[in-house]
Amino acid sequence: MIKPEQRQLLHKYLLIELAVKSLQIDYQKAEQFKMKVVFLPLMDALLKDLRQEYFDLKRQLAQQRIRVVGWHRVDEYFSDVQVATAGNDVVLRYANQALKTQVEKLLINHIRNNQQVLE
Repeated sequence: MIKPEQRQLLHKYLLIELAVKSLQIDYQKAEQFKMKVVFLPLMDALLKDLRQEYFDLKRQLAQQRIRVVGWHRVDEYFSDVQVATAGNDVVLRYANQALKTQVEKLLINHIRNNQQVLE
């Protein structure tokens, strides 16, 4: 069984994992931009921050003996995430659109926080 605080940590981990994967895909497209000299350094910095946070969360989850076994797309609306815990495996169902919206918000917050640091 996953405790509420562990589930929050796991949820944040999943969002960051999705954000990193999405940015990696978009990065390849951004390399084709005429103004890539503007966008690529921003994306590099964002990816660096997100990867660090991703590995920190992964380490925290591993210390609690929690790991993501896999993602399985149920249909166009839902995905299941299989999670292994010390006690047993758990399957968590997520709405794809909700995940997309939350990943977008996470990225916007990271960009805003980085801007504030630069100012």
